[in-house]
Amino acid sequence: MTVERGFRGPQVCAIVGITYRQLDYWARTGLLRPSLADAKGSGSQRLYSYRDLLELKVIKQLLDAGLKLQQARRAIACLRDSGEDLASASLVLAGEGSVLARTGDEIVDLLRGGQGVFNIVPLAGVVGEIDAAILEVGPMRGGEPAAAPARLAEGS
Repeated sequence: MTVERGFRGPQVCAIVGITYRQLDYWARTGLLRPSLADAKGSGSQRLYSYRDLLELKVIKQLLDAGLKLQQARRAIACLRDSGEDLASASLVLAGEGSVLARTGDEIVDLLRGGQGVFNIVPLAGVVGEIDAAILEVGPMRGGEPAAAPARLAEGS
């Protein structure tokens, strides 16, 4: 069994780029509680995991990008509720009142409780579908055979 390395408060602050006061406040208010060991009274120390560091950095980046703490808190809570991986999520800040994230086949606004904003139309297979349809249609008018699509003719 592998034991995960833990990071104490001062190390976390240096790695993430936040103050100890911020870290303490975020832990006490439940924004991000340490996953390895929480404080249990005076003299005990919190112990944060690598994953905690990633999430703290995401929170810091949201704040650095201009979000208020309450907005960042709502965005993080919505991401967690949706099951999204905070460490690898791609977020788009759309003005002061929107944080957009891709979840499955839609883009949702995290500050509006995960309300869908746009549907995503996957275009990756369009070229192949068009090439196959051109070959399937067969000869063009006048009896001349249809030319193979340039992409297919090149052998790519």
